[in-house]
Amino acid sequence: QVQLVESGGGLVQAGGSLRLSCAASGRTISSYHMGWFRQTPGKEREFVAAISWTGNRIYYEDSVLGRFTISRDNAKNMVYLQMNSLKAEDTAVYYCAAYYGPRRELVRDGKSFDYWGQGTQVTVSS
Repeated sequence: QVQLVESGGGLVQAGGSLRLSCAASGRTISSYHMGWFRQTPGKEREFVAAISWTGNRIYYEDSVLGRFTISRDNAKNMVYLQMNSLKAEDTAVYYCAAYYGPRRELVRDGKSFDYWGQGTQVTVSS
């Protein structure tokens, strides 16, 4: 089992930055694909970014490309999402997620992710 806890959310003005952190416990994440998703009330959960267990493949949702950066620090068992040039439409609860990586492709589909955190609220004021 992998436990994930997100932090770093908050209220920020449009154009500002936030850095989300995801702390993993229970197992080392070095063999896990990691991802970030977000959800707003009444909408489907949306893929944001994902990084492969090897770190050599990264995907972004089109609307965050060039503004968000996903990274991982296996030694600290942490995953990060650096969010720059934030927009009001980035407002959502952001979730960290994971699934075992070796012999499995990195995907954007949340249904493939087995472990989820509780989420952290990001609110961008315009």
